[in-house]
Amino acid sequence: MNKMIDISKLSKILNLINSKTKKPKNYILRYWEKEFKEIKPKKINNRRYYTPKQVEVIKLIKFLLKNKGMTISGVKNTLNGKINKLDDVKINSLKTDYYKNEFKLKSKNLLEKINRLKSYGKKNTS
Repeated sequence: MNKMIDISKLSKILNLINSKTKKPKNYILRYWEKEFKEIKPKKINNRRYYTPKQVEVIKLIKFLLKNKGMTISGVKNTLNGKINKLDDVKINSLKTDYYKNEFKLKSKNLLEKINRLKSYGKKNTS
């Protein structure tokens, strides 16, 4: 079942949070909606909800903008595939970096869960 995520939860997942007030920076996602045609949230009761596929696209956009320092037009060209043949290798390496980063995060989370399970099991056996 595909669960839809609201804008505040997505901001928290993406770590788009104001450090002082601890409130989500939803305005960043709303701005990205205007800039990128790939982001079309479903509005229910005047609230924005994103599909898992849109969440992955938004994660890629955030990675390219924040981690790789690309411009908005550069990210648009990357997503649309409007690149020269010489840039093809570079664009694939950017996406590879993103997926490698995602894989590291998921692996780290799994390892933490396994270690918690191990420690929980040890406490019960003694």
